Amino acid sequence: MRPKSARQSFFSGMSLAALVTALLACGQGGEGATSREAEAADPPVLPQGSVPVRPGLDVLLTDSLHLVEGLRVGLITNHTGVDRQGVHGIDRLMESPIVDLVALYSPEHGIRGETEGGVEIDTGVDERTGLPIHSLYGATRKPTPEMLEGIDMLLFDIQDIGARFYTYVSTMAKAMEAAGEVGIPLVVLDRPNPIGGVAVQGTVLDPAFATFVGLYAIPTRHGMTPGELALLFAGEFGIDVDVSVVPVDGWHRDMRFEDTNLPWIPPSPNMPSVESAFHYPGTCLFEGTNLSEGRGTDIPFQIVGAPWLDGSALADAMAAYGIPGVEIQPYTFTPREPRGNKFVDQEIQGVRLAVSGPEYDPTLMGLALLVETYRMSGGNWEWRVAHFDRLAGTDRLREGIEAGLGVDDLRDGWDEELRAFRELSAPYLLYR
Repeated sequence: MRPKSARQSFFSGMSLAALVTALLACGQGGEGATSREAEAADPPVLPQGSVPVRPGLDVLLTDSLHLVEGLRVGLITNHTGVDRQGVHGIDRLMESPIVDLVALYSPEHGIRGETEGGVEIDTGVDERTGLPIHSLYGATRKPTPEMLEGIDMLLFDIQDIGARFYTYVSTMAKAMEAAGEVGIPLVVLDRPNPIGGVAVQGTVLDPAFATFVGLYAIPTRHGMTPGELALLFAGEFGIDVDVSVVPVDGWHRDMRFEDTNLPWIPPSPNMPSVESAFHYPGTCLFEGTNLSEGRGTDIPFQIVGAPWLDGSALADAMAAYGIPGVEIQPYTFTPREPRGNKFVDQEIQGVRLAVSGPEYDPTLMGLALLVETYRMSGGNWEWRVAHFDRLAGTDRLREGIEAGLGVDDLRDGWDEELRAFRELSAPYLLYR
């Protein structure tokens, strides 16, 4: 299924396809907006630019402010929605004489990113601007019609990390649904995928396990940007909305985040570094067990352990898998409050992971760690069944581990599902 045409163009009668063509023709390095309507005919592929990487926010402010001129704008954002210089998009948009920013919308972790995962966010007022902040992680996770009253356009600008169960893209999808229902457009100010846009890995979610930590049948590590996902969600998963993307300028799919020269702002309290983000698609599954995934330390998701484990034995068992692109070593750590939620103030043995090459597959590493720690834990092991299954996107993984299957058997069928997803997502990719 290809993307449907937008119900109504919001560009003063100019078709989206014509607008995209004009912007890509006159912009530098792929600047401007892309839309579902343009994708339907011939999806633009943006060339690798020679200019510094600029997120969609910078491109909007520099080249594309006409997209929001004369419109009352609502902004879905948090502390990661900054320009190249680290200035928040709220401030940049408020300073612009062209933009009429009238409301803010907060995802999980809050508008400033300081709230722990799973904690509901309150509606409030932004002290700096006086704008209302509507919570999208509280009583509702989808904007209500009342929240969208007086809004002509929604902008989405949040840094994702490239894993299916990171909830910011679910917030985006729910906002797309709401925008479509009240007939207003949504524009994604795109940002790079910090763990890369080439690798596609892990399990593809079974729709029977769809929740807010995984709404659609995409892989654990999907290899897409928020803008690309928005086009995919609209084109393949039935969200009927006028959605467009202001693309990143100068980014290409195999670019390391450190090479973008963009500031890394931890998107949530337990995502302090790109290193943690790389391991997250694999080690986050341990949230669905009673083992620690490193919350309450300075290196969450880079470590896994429990008080009863032998770190050296676990490191040796993991080394025997020969997983490329990663270094594994025994590691002892002690989670602390406020961010630890398991074994606080207890000494834990386990392993620490460090990315050493681009071929690293964190989902394979996470799977092997689950197999080995389950085997070593014996009666100490506990599942948090519902949470594990919704993270895995299936119950087959948990049931297979309980049945004693090895990694190869547990991965059976993954490659075919990933190939199918690559074919499904290809028309929506905006970057080389």
